[in-house]
Amino acid sequence: MRGLVLAAAGVIALAAASLFVGVSDVTIGTLLSGASDEATQVLLVSRIPRTLALVLAGAGMAVSGLILQMLARNKFVEPSTAGTAESAVFGMLMVTLLAPETPMLGRMLVAGVCALAGTALFLAILRRMPLRSPLIVPLVGIMLGAVITASTEFVAYRFDMLQSVRAWETGDFSGVLRGRYELLWIGAVLTAVAYAAADRFTVAGLGEDFTTNLGLNHRRVVSLGLVIVSLVTAAVIATCGMIPFLGLIVPNLISLMRGDNMRLSLPWVALFGAGLVLACDIAGRLVIRPYEIPIGTTMGIVGSAIFLYLLLRKNRHAA
Repeated sequence: MRGLVLAAAGVIALAAASLFVGVSDVTIGTLLSGASDEATQVLLVSRIPRTLALVLAGAGMAVSGLILQMLARNKFVEPSTAGTAESAVFGMLMVTLLAPETPMLGRMLVAGVCALAGTALFLAILRRMPLRSPLIVPLVGIMLGAVITASTEFVAYRFDMLQSVRAWETGDFSGVLRGRYELLWIGAVLTAVAYAAADRFTVAGLGEDFTTNLGLNHRRVVSLGLVIVSLVTAAVIATCGMIPFLGLIVPNLISLMRGDNMRLSLPWVALFGAGLVLACDIAGRLVIRPYEIPIGTTMGIVGSAIFLYLLLRKNRHAA
């Protein structure tokens, strides 16, 4: 419990720092003096919504990765290595082309349905393949995602929508304002649902036979997990775009420290996911200030380095 309190305090400190990092002159002094109405407006319209979006997206995607790893029974699976994120982007494109007047909630739901279909297809392929190495599983997901991405970009090219597709494929919080991030609260609700069903996901991760012997409906548990992962991924992509590696590295790092009991590890995963996204976003705003590096780039650099560490560590232990 003490560790969780310290982790939460760290996330709060990063969130507080996020409020005062940026081009606009927003400081505690200017806010308290009331000398600048512009600073107050920037804080309320941009900085607070952006910080909340960072926390919600980071926690939601990290928890989604944990659930997907449990259901696929593989530590190297996450929404961007299982075709989930790519399918959500495809759904966003289709609804934009076919029903451009659809509100953002409707777009997110369509993207969620496509993400659910893509993830279900990924799991169906896995069930029909003899898997001798755990690394084959994410490779299958990456190949499936590449096929979906190629199809998406082909359609986007034909209809002059490549710029929108690129925006959904690259995470960026610079455009998050009040009124444009609220879908992410759905992810917070679904994270709470995941915590309530954590013991069921832990059991489902031990296999269908074991789950059935304990009296649980394995298919129903898997369906619940896929719905949570798909809707959270769709909400994040609709709001700020894809965040790579997050759902892969955070659950693995927490697993090294806390084990594989999902009820015990889920709060840690949510906090570390939020903290990592906050840290990467703050770094992206400071490195080339007054310009900004998108979160997709900074997270890609940090995530790929940690992913390589996890792979090398696993190979050392296997040897």
